[in-house]
Amino acid sequence: MAQDLGLSGKVALVTGGSRGIGRAVALQLADVGVSVAITYQSNDEAANEVVQRCIAAGVDAIELKGELSNVAEAANLVTGCVEKFGRLDFLICNAGIWEGAPVEDISEELWDRVLDVNLKGTWTVCKAAVPLMKKQGSGRIVVVSSTAGQRGEANVSNYAASKGGQISFVKSLAVELAPMDITVNAVAPGWVETEMNKEVFADQTYLDSISAGIPLNRVATTDDIALPIVFLCSSWARHITGEVLNVNGGAVLCG
Repeated sequence: MAQDLGLSGKVALVTGGSRGIGRAVALQLADVGVSVAITYQSNDEAANEVVQRCIAAGVDAIELKGELSNVAEAANLVTGCVEKFGRLDFLICNAGIWEGAPVEDISEELWDRVLDVNLKGTWTVCKAAVPLMKKQGSGRIVVVSSTAGQRGEANVSNYAASKGGQISFVKSLAVELAPMDITVNAVAPGWVETEMNKEVFADQTYLDSISAGIPLNRVATTDDIALPIVFLCSSWARHITGEVLNVNGGAVLCG
């Protein structure tokens, strides 16, 4: 990129950074000079590939394996980042799963799993990272939520609840942390071309119907979501906090 947005030399922790939106965020941040730590749960090969791509872009990078829904493991992930880089400037809470069913068919296990990964996992990593940012006197937190958290979504009420919870969490933290120069924002994607949606998009007729319902007439790429996240980390967004940035091609228009 022609400009580095003033981000060169900063450090980011991207949860769920081995694939999808998290992968794209890590690579875009590396391209503007940000050293990157990514967290992941199981796919060692995919995580290492992202790290090597970041290193090839000229920054330092590390992968950290752990379970975000566990408070102690989440704290260890943040500690691992700081032990490697000495600081933490940007926290991107991206790790998430999309699983659901009609409400009467949602088991307690399914409800708990989705809320644990999506909502609790956002809280645990923020809980660990915020004291470090307070000590530094600055920081940027960006949470990857969803249009489902704004308007609801049939047959995945557990997922929508987790994403709506993230939005309320973001707004609360934004007010709480603003005096310490820590901004907290969310992005709310709609449909995105990710592995999570691969099975759905395998039906070309259904994919065409989804695209037809988006004013920009296409499903977002992962970079379409990653680039606004980079913007929210930059000094260009220094007076934006508590915001939910809709990145959905005009499909859901929320004020």
